[in-house]
Amino acid sequence: MNKIKRLLWNKGSSIAYAIITAIFTLVPEGVFKFGIVDCTWPEGICILINRLIVCILVFSLANIAYRCHRKHRKEVAISGKTFSIKIEFNDLFKVKCGKKVINFDECFTTKVGEKPEDIKPDSLCGQYLMKYPINNMQELIDATGLRPIGASLYKNRPKYAQGTLIPRDDFLLMAFAELDEKGRGTITYDKYLECLNRLWEQIDLYHGTDDVYLPILGSRITRFDKELTQQELLDIMITSYRLSPKKLKRPSVLHIVCKEREGFSLNNVYGLD
Repeated sequence: MNKIKRLLWNKGSSIAYAIITAIFTLVPEGVFKFGIVDCTWPEGICILINRLIVCILVFSLANIAYRCHRKHRKEVAISGKTFSIKIEFNDLFKVKCGKKVINFDECFTTKVGEKPEDIKPDSLCGQYLMKYPINNMQELIDATGLRPIGASLYKNRPKYAQGTLIPRDDFLLMAFAELDEKGRGTITYDKYLECLNRLWEQIDLYHGTDDVYLPILGSRITRFDKELTQQELLDIMITSYRLSPKKLKRPSVLHIVCKEREGFSLNNVYGLD
């Protein structure tokens, strides 16, 4: 029963209903007398059969086209009264415009390597540091006016509030994962929500009039205190942004850039238009 409901009331079916209504409104009834089926039956029955065939054809083609669109689309949009969000399959480093958010750990570590305390080369932060090396991170921190909020569990290094940003050219470097005693990135669900709230405030401060591009935060190496899929993390980010009083005002757009992977679908995004 649920499958039938989804078939009859999905977006493809809505498009089909609109097309069928337009056809029946604009096309003279006489056309259906000698349309697809030309029979010797009474005129009323021929018209009814031809109309039914048109309905079936339009309904089938519209739903096939809509399913193909859903399967192959690379971005989806969510709109509010004053804001827009786009979720897209893309490579953050191939984006040529706007501000790009790169998540570091809470200490803004810049050493790339394979040790537990190092930034992993295949992480977003690792890729950024190899493309755009930072010789003196402390200088960037001081220029932004950031102050430590305490000491990290890893070697008592100065740590900074999660979600705070450091502007550097077209990038916004973000303090994100906490470090445990071995230097591994961790975060709790509550701290994740707190980080997002601060991030939206910081983006409002630094984006100017540019669009902002950011990854799905915590979807790869960061260790959570509960299991969350990429789909669930994305939904949390969208919900947090929609509830935040700090949003990019149109025409600026918040872009959440992600990778295609098993178990993740743009069609399952929460709040999808």
